[in-house]
Amino acid sequence: MNKRISYITATILVIVLLAHTWKMDGARGSELFYSPKPVKLELPKGFPAPVYDFSQNPLTREGIALGRYLFYDYRLSKDSTISCGFCHQQFAAFGHFDHALAHGVLGRQGNRSVPVIFNMIFEKDFMWDGGVNNLEIQPLTPLTEPTEMGVDLKELLAKMQADPNYRKMFKAAFGTEEITSQRMFRAITQFVATMISASSKYDSVMNKIGEVAFTPEEQAGYGIFQQKCAVCHKEPLFTDQSFRSNGLPYLEALNDVGRMKITGNTRDFLKFKVPTLRNIMKSAPYMHDGRFFDIYQVFNFYDHGVKATATTDPLVKNGIPLNDMEKRQLYMFLNTLTDNNFIKNKDLSEILIP
Repeated sequence: MNKRISYITATILVIVLLAHTWKMDGARGSELFYSPKPVKLELPKGFPAPVYDFSQNPLTREGIALGRYLFYDYRLSKDSTISCGFCHQQFAAFGHFDHALAHGVLGRQGNRSVPVIFNMIFEKDFMWDGGVNNLEIQPLTPLTEPTEMGVDLKELLAKMQADPNYRKMFKAAFGTEEITSQRMFRAITQFVATMISASSKYDSVMNKIGEVAFTPEEQAGYGIFQQKCAVCHKEPLFTDQSFRSNGLPYLEALNDVGRMKITGNTRDFLKFKVPTLRNIMKSAPYMHDGRFFDIYQVFNFYDHGVKATATTDPLVKNGIPLNDMEKRQLYMFLNTLTDNNFIKNKDLSEILIP
């Protein structure tokens, strides 16, 4: 009898031990599956410290890959025709080359041009009117805006949760298959964070890389830039990130009051965020409403087209005189801000979504 009891006890102990072993193996397997690879972002020499706080969203290879997939997935829009990459084209420095105003789902059109996307981690406010001040939240506006991607966020998350590939990618990036808006936005942010443009000819000259130097015309243009443009288009980002009215005539058809729409303050009437000049020659059309398709139109506007109002910035209310030679020299300098390495970076290029 005692032998029988001992045999039963020993058998139970073996079963418990095996069960515990299998459980531990399963846990170790799960841990092995979730092993995101950290990515260290190379910050450009001379740039300010990033505004974006990576502590809650560290870069990983899996997170960036998921963000890239989301960025180019047309299924994120209401009618599955518009992706983030549709409006933000890499060859146009992630602006939109041939549309003055943003295009959206169902043939709808917005009332502003598509802003370029790069060096976003160094910025504190986003959109032409600064309506968003957190990089992670920035995608929410274009996703849900009826004239852009127009999607219902709850429906989108349910659609993504039903997609085995998305569940797999979210698990690889965040540890579980759960798909939330926070995870989605953080993944997009990780991809956008890698969009850094800082390897133009200008950067090579400033950082004394090799024997790269400005031509005489470029150097003269740099002098004009420093004298007449640099206060607003502050180096090295070529924007001081302020909101200013540059004297651009108001268009009744668009009825865009600028930052006043956000603050409700009449002193912000017609004020828009100062755009960067990096990659400016690749990112036409210009101005918040895309009214200028040629940089010389911009020069001519500042030379003799400014319409001063009560909110027009004092720096430009009397215009910025530019003769023909200065325009050409400024044009030559602005060309040195084109970053072909960035525009052709394969890690940022469009991927095919099945």
